[in-house]
Amino acid sequence: MNRFLEFPLKALDWVSGRLAGQVRVWAWISLVSEILIVVTGGVVRLTGSGLGCTDWPECTAGNFTSTPADGIHGIIEFGNRALTGVLVIIAIVTFVAVRSAGLKSASRMALVLIAGIAVQAVVGGVTVWIKLIPWLVGVHFVLSAVMIVLSSLLVWRVYQPQHRTMPQLAYRLATPIAFLGGLVVFIGVLTTGSGPHAGDINSVRNGLSFELVAKYHSVPAYVLVILELMLFAVLFRHDLRRKPREKRLATTAYAVLLIATLAQAGLGITQTYLVQPAVPAILVGFHMFGAASMVSLLTFSWLTVHGKTKDLAR
Repeated sequence: MNRFLEFPLKALDWVSGRLAGQVRVWAWISLVSEILIVVTGGVVRLTGSGLGCTDWPECTAGNFTSTPADGIHGIIEFGNRALTGVLVIIAIVTFVAVRSAGLKSASRMALVLIAGIAVQAVVGGVTVWIKLIPWLVGVHFVLSAVMIVLSSLLVWRVYQPQHRTMPQLAYRLATPIAFLGGLVVFIGVLTTGSGPHAGDINSVRNGLSFELVAKYHSVPAYVLVILELMLFAVLFRHDLRRKPREKRLATTAYAVLLIATLAQAGLGITQTYLVQPAVPAILVGFHMFGAASMVSLLTFSWLTVHGKTKDLAR
């Protein structure tokens, strides 16, 4: 019996060793996949394919997959569902990788991601059952944002970058920027729920005024840009006084965050003021990708100032 188990056990050890050496790669794959599932979900909604599969977990009654009768909308919706299975596989492999690398806190985070994907699948199914009510669609996106935050934290714990002393003003600004950025994304969800592109021609909207909610969305976004610019200036000035060889991770993170925020603001202004009343779906899609990316960048930026870097050995 021992001889019978010897080969599979050695094979398992070999796989674990290989994955441990690729732990950073799998952490990034996990994060990228969480962002991309938001994009593919956006494609479903923007093409009007939200009810391409009218049931869950089956696509239609008696059919687990889409059929030719479901048309292109069925293919798009089922394709997005199938990607959830890919996310599960990625999450499991990532868990094995970080566990094999002996990163205890990162292992717990990877395990939470596996559970989170299951919760997301159930929420997605309920969303289909109740015919894409925009409030639950918004909850679906918020859960995706939480998953992106957790995936970003996983990457951080895998890399364990060295923490450096920051100016006092940086500590004071980093958390308000993170919260304000989250608020901007949340109001953006409400804005999307009040605009066109409901996911299906018969789906309702949330009843809020698109123009009014868009204005509420823009005000904290402008404040966010100002605060990010202030913090970047503080960090940049601080870097000028440091040794050239020292890493400037925080400054780089907030520079990228500022650029991404400005790009998002540009897209938002274009959608709100230049292309009404018919907002092109392609612009909405880019804006959704930007929002998902912003969630990750806000997380990383905050971590460069406040994040702990020491992981616990298994």
